[in-house]
Amino acid sequence: MATKETSDKKTKKEAGKRETKTLVLLDSHAIIHRAYHALPDFASSKGVPTGAIYGLVAMLIGIIERFKPDYIVACYDLPAPTYRHEAYEAYKAGRKKSDPALVEQLKSSRRVFEAFNIPMYDKEGFEADDMLGTIVEDVLKGNVKADDADLKVIIASGDMDTLQLVSGDDVMVYTLKKGIKDIVVYDEKGVMERFGFGPKLLPDYKGLRGDPSDNIIGIQGIGEKTATTLITSFGTVENIYKALKKNSDDVKKVGVTDRIIELLKNGEEEALFSKMLATIRRDAPINFKLPEKTWKESFDVAPVEALFKEFEFRTLGVRLKTIMAASGSLSDADGKAVSVEDIAFESKKEAEQKAAEYTEFAAHLSKEKIRELTIALWVLDSSLTNPTIEDVVTHTKAKTAAEAEQKLLNEMKKQGVDSVFFDIEKPLIPIVNAMEKVGVKIDVEFLKELSKEYHKELASLEKKIWKEAGMEFNVSSPKQLGEVLFDKLMLGGKKIKKTSTGARSTKESELEKMKGTHPIIDHILEYRELAKLLGTYIDPLPTMVDENDRVHTTFLQAGAATGRMASQNPGLQNIPIKTELGRKVRQAFIAEKGYKLVSFDYSQIELRIAAWLSDDEKLITIFKEGTDVHTGVASQVFKVDSKDVTKEMRRQAKVINFGILYGMGVNALKTNLGSTREEAQTFYNEYFKNFSTLADYLNHVKAEAKRTGYTQTYFGRRRYFEGFKSALPFIRASAERMAINAPIQGTEADLVKIAMVKVQELFDKEGIEEKDARVLMQVHDELVYEIKSDLVESLSEKIKEAMESILTLEDTKGVPITAEAHVGKNWNDMK
Repeated sequence: MATKETSDKKTKKEAGKRETKTLVLLDSHAIIHRAYHALPDFASSKGVPTGAIYGLVAMLIGIIERFKPDYIVACYDLPAPTYRHEAYEAYKAGRKKSDPALVEQLKSSRRVFEAFNIPMYDKEGFEADDMLGTIVEDVLKGNVKADDADLKVIIASGDMDTLQLVSGDDVMVYTLKKGIKDIVVYDEKGVMERFGFGPKLLPDYKGLRGDPSDNIIGIQGIGEKTATTLITSFGTVENIYKALKKNSDDVKKVGVTDRIIELLKNGEEEALFSKMLATIRRDAPINFKLPEKTWKESFDVAPVEALFKEFEFRTLGVRLKTIMAASGSLSDADGKAVSVEDIAFESKKEAEQKAAEYTEFAAHLSKEKIRELTIALWVLDSSLTNPTIEDVVTHTKAKTAAEAEQKLLNEMKKQGVDSVFFDIEKPLIPIVNAMEKVGVKIDVEFLKELSKEYHKELASLEKKIWKEAGMEFNVSSPKQLGEVLFDKLMLGGKKIKKTSTGARSTKESELEKMKGTHPIIDHILEYRELAKLLGTYIDPLPTMVDENDRVHTTFLQAGAATGRMASQNPGLQNIPIKTELGRKVRQAFIAEKGYKLVSFDYSQIELRIAAWLSDDEKLITIFKEGTDVHTGVASQVFKVDSKDVTKEMRRQAKVINFGILYGMGVNALKTNLGSTREEAQTFYNEYFKNFSTLADYLNHVKAEAKRTGYTQTYFGRRRYFEGFKSALPFIRASAERMAINAPIQGTEADLVKIAMVKVQELFDKEGIEEKDARVLMQVHDELVYEIKSDLVESLSEKIKEAMESILTLEDTKGVPITAEAHVGKNWNDMK
């Protein structure tokens, strides 16, 4: 599609009115930085980070809609030092090195402007602000003109520094107060209201109070209030010092103390130097020219749509076309204007057409057949968790279910994963359907009483927190909590981690690091756990039961890339079991009268899988001999007899046993062990020295995944990793960490699913009906059954045997696969 200009210049000239055109200047770096920290870490399906780009595009489209600009120009910083760095080595030295994902998106942002046909300006030795200042100066001096039109400038920035460029309402700043949605537009009046003085005095203001974000020192001891008083009373820094040298008593008359007078006298050089650093240059050596055509005249939507498709921005294209059509600036290939109604009709027609295709496709399909097709797609592409029938149609481009099924089957055979579908996933579908239908009984009265108890405890904890804080505040507000912890109580030290929006983090992981430093921290952590249990389980569950007090969760057979199942509404996998508070929630899951709950899980299954997959002789021997694996590993690493392994030795061995399987490095090991880095490194080295075959195996998995792009479980399930193709080191590193564990965790997931199928086959063979025994839940490696009381003993042994006989000792290199059974009236109290 092309665009057309719709303004009627002739009419305006005849009316004797002077036209005004709008030039929007984009402070690109500032916008992208703000978007990066304000938005989640979005990424495309190929692992390319896109959050900051999305924010940039969303803001750009918002600017186009609001200001309808005639010209748009983007200004950039360059990585090389500027004249400010040459004058002051510590300039911006306090800023952290940019994250690789941000650097990558700064590069990608230029492609956005290319697609939108927006010219870009930068100059080595100068900042983007200096580009903005120079262009503004050229406009104000009349060096840049737009035919016979007046030129109005809008500076779009995430940085308040640009406010010094504001001039009347001819030059305004469109800036972000918070995130990327809280927008404010400053004209000269707005700057006066905000600061109490005009835009031109903002560098003087910074000259006095400094700017920590840029490491501009100002005068130590002079804050916002004093700086404002001095600026509003005397104007520039130079005028302040003229007044001070003439008669310091005149300066005291505005309420300045002797201490401030002394600070001013000693800090003149720092104030003038800081003002220079804060002043935006208006003479950068660039040759700025307005584009020959207005932005609308030169805009072509096709390259933008192509870029949106690459970045997987699904909704922004329609929004942009709607805005362009509304301004009369969008035309089709024949030059005919496209209206908003056309865009809406086109989008609606496209959506209806797709919906009709999906409806027709799925019209005669059963729920089970739909699950078969979607799960087959997931077996082919593990990253596409919980796919829909729409995904199947999109992937296969089939017109009928039979055609889609054949295409998926052909692909599975080609990849060698058809056995995963036919032997593991397909037989599991009716079992999952039955689990959802049966549900699990809930002790509603128990939860209601627990709710009363926990709400009282929550109120008590809130009062304890207020007492420790010395004030009442909203404990659930991260902002208020941050002010209490970091400002009032001065906790956290100097290295307080910040959130994506720049606020000081009060995440649980950060508070955990502060445990023991102040009683309020433990109270807050307990408060949060209690509030989460109440809000997620204790209060909602009684409202979710059927007439028989049974809750029916939705099991997601294709819920994770690893092969594991998940559940939602409610999410049973996430009920905490490590604390007494969490375990009480499990107590509410009960057996029907005349039945008992029986749970089965594989003992230390991931480590057993690691032993036989790696063929590590020492690890295999530990399991063959029946030694506790953590004790056995500690014995090897610490070079002591098993009987001499202490509790602390075993704990450390357990940390590294599971940590290694998840790609844990030395730094993470240090944190989890609670040791020094040197101790962690020694332990790490000693572990792999003793279990060198395991180390070789993990390195081989990583290398093969990098070479092929996927990992494979013992049973043949593949997991693909697009991250290995990424240009970003941290994304590749993340892919490596996940790849190390994928064959082990995936094999465990396969084993549990096969166990569910084998147990059902046992039931069918033995004539066990649903009224006698039924599977209720699968939670990671745990299977929970509801079995008639008089059948528990005999059936439990048979279920256990079925689970343990899936693989032979020959299959597992002699590592025994053992399952454990636990019986009880509720999910928590099981023996």
